[in-house]
Amino acid sequence: MKGKLITFEGIEGCGKSTQARLLAEYFERRGKEVFLTREPGGPQISEKIREILLSNENEEMLARTEVLLYAASRSQHTGEWIMPAMKDGKIVISDRYYDSTLAYQGAARKIDRKVIDSITRFATFDIKPEITILIDIPVETGLSRIKRKDADRLERESIDFHRKVRRAFLELAKEEERYIVIDGTRSIDAINKEIILRIEERIIP
Repeated sequence: MKGKLITFEGIEGCGKSTQARLLAEYFERRGKEVFLTREPGGPQISEKIREILLSNENEEMLARTEVLLYAASRSQHTGEWIMPAMKDGKIVISDRYYDSTLAYQGAARKIDRKVIDSITRFATFDIKPEITILIDIPVETGLSRIKRKDADRLERESIDFHRKVRRAFLELAKEEERYIVIDGTRSIDAINKEIILRIEERIIP
């Protein structure tokens, strides 16, 4: 495919959504065609699945149900939005992608990695990000940024759960050369500048 896929990952409250938007604006200023999206979500079907996944009414959801719902949302998202945008030569920036499943459902929910890998290859049409930006912050910092009354089902998980998620992301960053790890405790502007610098080193001619 002609386009590129850049994904943002991190724990709750890390600021990745803000940085994904700022990176999209940077590329647009350079005259690039950009497609900004998020997971879970994107197309209408995926957004409906997102509502089920994040609703506090669904606390009884089984871990394997959760992983399958994320995969279903991702499959629709990839096939309906991401692949066509990449075929058109656009830079696709996604706020979360399949690494979140490895961290949340794999490490924190203890779903077998081989099972997740198999489901993921099928759901993503075997598409992989070219670059993944991990905004890393302490769990306590991230959770302090979330208003408890507005927290969704995953945000309400225990601090130990979120620590497992963070550790999993950092382990993935060691495994995968596509990762860029960014210290998310600094100012929004400082983080944005470092992301742009690191991106330019890799893909911008």
